[in-house]
Formats: sequence, structure tokens, C-alpha cells
Amino acid sequence: MLSAESLPVVRATLPAVAESLDAVTEAFYRRLFDERPELLRDLFNRANQASGTQRQALAGAVAGFASLLVGRPGERPDVILGRIAHKHASLGVTADQYALVGRHLLDAVAEVLGDAVTPQVAAAWQEVYWLMANALIAREAQLYAQAEVADGEVWRNMEIAERTAESADAVSLTLRRLDGLPTEAFLPGQYVSVQVELPDGARQIRQYSLSSAPDRKTWRITVKRERATGGTLPDGEVSGWLRAHAREGGLLRVSRPFGDLVLPDGDGPVLLASAGIGVTPMLSMLDRLALTSSRRSVTVVHADRSPGDHAHRDEQAERVLQLPNATLHVWYEDLDGSPSGADGDRAERWAGHPVHEGRADLAGLDLPAGTTAYLCGPLPFMRAVRGQLLAKGLDPAAVHYEVFGPDLWRSSGLPADA
Repeated sequence: MLSAESLPVVRATLPAVAESLDAVTEAFYRRLFDERPELLRDLFNRANQASGTQRQALAGAVAGFASLLVGRPGERPDVILGRIAHKHASLGVTADQYALVGRHLLDAVAEVLGDAVTPQVAAAWQEVYWLMANALIAREAQLYAQAEVADGEVWRNMEIAERTAESADAVSLTLRRLDGLPTEAFLPGQYVSVQVELPDGARQIRQYSLSSAPDRKTWRITVKRERATGGTLPDGEVSGWLRAHAREGGLLRVSRPFGDLVLPDGDGPVLLASAGIGVTPMLSMLDRLALTSSRRSVTVVHADRSPGDHAHRDEQAERVLQLPNATLHVWYEDLDGSPSGADGDRAERWAGHPVHEGRADLAGLDLPAGTTAYLCGPLPFMRAVRGQLLAKGLDPAAVHYEVFGPDLWRSSGLPADA
């Protein structure tokens, strides 16, 4: 918690700092990349930098952390940092990098707020930063220890054993170790980072959920071609490269698995709700349930543009059929090409699974008492589904989510501890 000297200073200056955080984070990244341009080239997602979403996410994290320090000083605010720590570990971030970040972040605060940053204010906000940084450093050290690697040493080459088209825009890549040993265990719902060298020499990194159960002897990721979200960068720098160049027998630089949206063991009822490529962590959970012959009550919800856009569509339906107490509900904005009218095997797979036209609407679903929900997909989808679940009486603490890309919880309406 904050010291007695810093607490009133942070409380008094938090509104001004929060109001200026977008400018502060813009100045921070400018300063950081001016000194260390290789960080933008080889560590940070430059598409998120171009669109501004990374700045928004950083501003939200800082504001949320400081607000908790001031508003609930008796609690451990590092709980909101778990998602960030997993992301950092998947990138190989190390403790020594926090001093560099802290220097530029505090200099950016001084640049934006000017004379308002007295020595007392600077010292108080330096304390905020290091409380946040040390919580992340400690959690990341735990994650590295659990992965049985030295801090930051998460990378290795893996061979592409198989490539499969999963939808009009998505392909899956099955990965195996070069030494022939089984891949390490992971928790259903986790992801890995993949680093590729692009034509301009940049080594960009993206995260991809592991889309099959951890009981397999290989890992599988599913890559969907992404569209540019801003700036002058081309559509899907890394996803486009993987779709064009990742072939069977090729090598990929891959991290160890990380991620805090995971399905724990148990027998309580669960809801797995996804949209678009958000199906991938849910499919890993569903695959795990099927492999263990789970008798849990499982409600599976998926929304997509059309059946042709629904990655792993038939696999998802097949996994549901393997579970005695599972149901699948699908919504497509465009029903053309619905799988219910396809060949016999596919029609059998989809028999009894409701397929609706429009956007996902959970109002008519009966969920068992004590349901725990896991969400993944675009923020508007998760915001709508979460609202519907709360209206049904689900405890907010029972609704968990994963965000692909920067976690814009502050502007999305999703609380940090959802």
C-alpha cells in the first residue's frame, strides 16, 4: 500500500493525472522509442502503437491501479495486474526493463503536467509506479519459475507439423518440439507468443491461443488474418505473414504458454461464450472436457458473421456431442451456407444445435445455478453478453474474460476484475 506521506498526495493529484493520462502515455512511448527504437521494432506491437490502443490500455492500467491504492488501501491491488504479468511473461520481459520504463513514464508525467509536478508529487507517483512494477516483477518471476525457465528465457524454435484451413480467413498450425519430446503441459485457455521476422527486418510478436486440449502431444494455434486498425501498417502484419509463409516442416519461434483465463478442474456448470476467433481458447476448454469425459453441465455459445467465417465450426459441434450434458447455441449475422443443410455427417453433428440469425442473445437460455462463465471475443460482444449474464443473476465474480490485444477494460465497461 502507499505510504502515509504519499497517499494524500496521490489522492489529491489523481484527477489531474487521470485526465492527462492519454497525453502522458503518448509522451511516454515517444520518449521510450526515441531512446530505444528496437523496442518498437522487436518487442511492442507496432500495429497497436499506430492505432493508439496500447496507449489507452496503459492509461487504463495506471489509472485503475492508482485508484485502487487510494480508494481501497487495505486491499492488494496487484490482482488487477495478473493479465498484464502473463502477457509480459509471454514476451520475455525481465525485471531490469522496469527501470527504463519507470524513468520515461515519470518524465512523461513531468512533461505533460509541468510545474504541477513538485518534488513531493514526483516522489508520490514514483512510489505508485514502483508498487505496480514490483507487483508485476514478483508475479512474472513466479510465472517463469512455474514454466521452469530463467527469467525471460521463454523462447524456442518449434516445427510446424501440420497446417489446416479452418475457415475462409483462418488456418491452424500444429507445432511440435524439435527434440521429439512431448510439448509441455498448459492450462486450457492459455496462449503462446509467436515471433516472426518481417520483410523490413522487424521481429514482431503476437499472441495466439492454444486451440486444442493440453493432453495432446503437440500444440495447436489458430491464426486469423487480421485487419489493420490504424496508421499506415498493412493488414495483419504477423497473421498475414503466417498465412503466406508458415508451411509444414517450417520453423516458428514460440514462447512457453501463459494466460490467466483458464478452465479449472471441477464439476460445476460452465458457460463458454465466444465470437469470431475468440472460439480458440473456448475450444481448448471444450476439448479438455471431452477428453476427460466430463459430466459437467456445459453451455456453449458462439457468434460469427456466417458459417463460412466460423473457425473450427464442425470440431466445436463434435466436441459438444461428445459431452452428455452440453448444449451448443450459435448465432450468425448471415445464415447463408448454414451447416444444417450440408452433408450427412455434418448434418448429424449439428442436429439439435440451435442456429439463429442475428447477434447473440442469451435471454432465452436457462443456465444452472452456480454457472461460471468464460468469455472471449470482440469487446462489444463481451460487454453485451456480460450484461445479459448479470441480468440473469450471475455473480460478477463468476464472469471471466480474455481480450485479444490491449485490454481496454477502462473504456469497454468491463471491470478489471471481471
